[in-house]
Amino acid sequence: VQLVESGGGSMQAGGSLRLSCAASGFTYSSYCMGWFRQAPGKEREGVARIAGDGWTSYADSVKGRFTISRDNAKNILYLQMNNLKPEDTAMYYCAADRSFWCRATMTVDFADWGQGTQVSVSS
Repeated sequence: VQLVESGGGSMQAGGSLRLSCAASGFTYSSYCMGWFRQAPGKEREGVARIAGDGWTSYADSVKGRFTISRDNAKNILYLQMNNLKPEDTAMYYCAADRSFWCRATMTVDFADWGQGTQVSVSS
């Protein structure tokens, strides 16, 4: 399993970024995929998840601002981030869970992880 994130960068508050995660080495369309983030000194937290059938779930802190999507033909996971806030600053990771369906709750207990891409938002 290989997951490679891209698209991070520095942005002023209110701006937008789109993160991508290229997946390979597994049947991507059959896995629940997720985006997570970790800020310095804080625990890793779930941001959004998408199941194999397209069902999605978001952390309350990003609802209405972030959108997770997947392109099963290209094996790419996306995270569109709008109206960015300084508190969104973190390393963002994509992850794969070895299940078509996502778990009932947002956990960080995913099987496979990418290396991360940094997002920095200034006020």
